[in-house]
Amino acid sequence: VDGIKPTMETTSEENQDQRQEKKGCFECCIKCLGGVPYASLVATILCFSGVALFCGCGHVALTGTISILENHFSKITSDHAMLTDVIQLMQYVIYGIASFFFLYGIILLAEGFYTTSAVKELHSEFKTTICGRCISGMFVFLTYILGIAWLGVFGFSAVPVFLFYNMWSTCAAMRSPVANFTNVDSICVDVRQYGIIPWNATPGKACGSTLGDICNTSEFYLSYHLYIVACAGAGATVIALIHFLMILSANWAYLKDASHMHAYQDIKMKEEQELHDITSRSKECLNSYT
Repeated sequence: VDGIKPTMETTSEENQDQRQEKKGCFECCIKCLGGVPYASLVATILCFSGVALFCGCGHVALTGTISILENHFSKITSDHAMLTDVIQLMQYVIYGIASFFFLYGIILLAEGFYTTSAVKELHSEFKTTICGRCISGMFVFLTYILGIAWLGVFGFSAVPVFLFYNMWSTCAAMRSPVANFTNVDSICVDVRQYGIIPWNATPGKACGSTLGDICNTSEFYLSYHLYIVACAGAGATVIALIHFLMILSANWAYLKDASHMHAYQDIKMKEEQELHDITSRSKECLNSYT
């Protein structure tokens, strides 16, 4: 019996230690989760999703547009050579946009972690610096400029959607049983009027059954829907940048208040120390006099 008791006591102590370890791990996890900038995380995910949709779908849709023009609207290569160069340049720009926003989103997420920890550690030894506040202000300005630029990208991405929608609606009108056309071949879509290809390009337009066949091709169907998704991705990126702008502005204001609070606490501690020193000297003088 004497040999069993220590074993039971040891087991109970080990259980208590395990409970304390579990409690410590749980509290550590809660503390780590409390330091996550959820607003910045949501904005980063939305930004990555929007940029990925815009870049990926836009790249494939531009390739399909070149194929449609070469096969149906411009048989001579020299007529659409400039347009081909412009589209290839836009595809390279898409590569750069994807790379830049991948890095910029990670930087903004890291800045969100930094500012969140700065606010939560306001009353500890953590102190914000002038350089940190300047970097936060720079991100606010840069995000504002990028937001305005993406508004232009969003408007520009709606142009091919409008052009493809006009062709699709014309084809749908010709196939409608309600429609009453005396001559279907008189219904045409001329892409030269949009400035995509020059006026001397041949044939430059598609009419009647030829236009219907173009609308039924997989290239047209795929490009049309990819342009819609790319436009939606550009809109999501604009929303993400606006979200980032609000977050960065609030974080910059928090850091500014934190710096003022630290300055106030330093002054208060100095005044209390001086008051304590004066009181101590007064007591010493009083004791020596007595």
